[in-house]
Amino acid sequence: MIAQKNRIQSVFEKRKDGDKIMSLFLTAGFPDLESTVDLVLGFEQNGADMIELGMPFSDPLADGPTIQYASNEAIKAGITMDKIFEMVKEIRLQSEIPIVLMGYINPVFRYGVEKFCIRAEECGVDGLIIPDAPIEESGLLSEHAEKAGLSMIFLVAPNTSSERMKLIDQRSSGFVYCVSVTGVTGARDGEEVAQSVQKFISRVRENVQKNPSLVGFGIKNHTDAKKISSDLDGFIVGSALVENIRENYPENGWKQKLFSFVKELKFGNI
Repeated sequence: MIAQKNRIQSVFEKRKDGDKIMSLFLTAGFPDLESTVDLVLGFEQNGADMIELGMPFSDPLADGPTIQYASNEAIKAGITMDKIFEMVKEIRLQSEIPIVLMGYINPVFRYGVEKFCIRAEECGVDGLIIPDAPIEESGLLSEHAEKAGLSMIFLVAPNTSSERMKLIDQRSSGFVYCVSVTGVTGARDGEEVAQSVQKFISRVRENVQKNPSLVGFGIKNHTDAKKISSDLDGFIVGSALVENIRENYPENGWKQKLFSFVKELKFGNI
């Protein structure tokens, strides 16, 4: 087995020149508890380079309606932190794809920070993204994550100052997550959005030097992914996957439709 703390690093080192890393976000336990492991393995077979596994929380205020829906459905289905860890263990029997847990700090505190980090490492988790624990408030978590060999991944946004970007880059390990409140919404103000995104990405290139950067902007197709990530190391897709599942689950063939969509995101229509 690859030394766990190197999986994220390895995926960036192994990619060929010009290739973009595709990281996919999936809420653990959505659309049902039985599907998560299969979906992760299917995502990998269809081009995913990394998985962000969402830890559902009963009060997901920072999420958009799509991820909130997935979170609520997973909670209704009976997801728990221990079940998430068991899912990761099961994935690890068949795959070395990097897995990052993403969610709110509250469930981590409830579980116990040290216990959470130790258990995550034992199951084969590679890193953590906790958006409501900025660098100033993540001391305890960062300390235990580092002890366990887990990467701590922090976020930058268009309103993040250049100085703060540099600081976040220094404190992050694995990669830096670039997120935008504006997204890549349609043609109404498309030109304006494209320009503001471009400005933001230029600042990321300038200030994030230590880590690779992945960008999540409401990417819905291969064209979006290619355009938005052209100057960075890769892209992240989440809501579009949930929407695909909502459209097709539980009809026959819903997984295959999802996997075809994943392949199209990575490779385009081939």
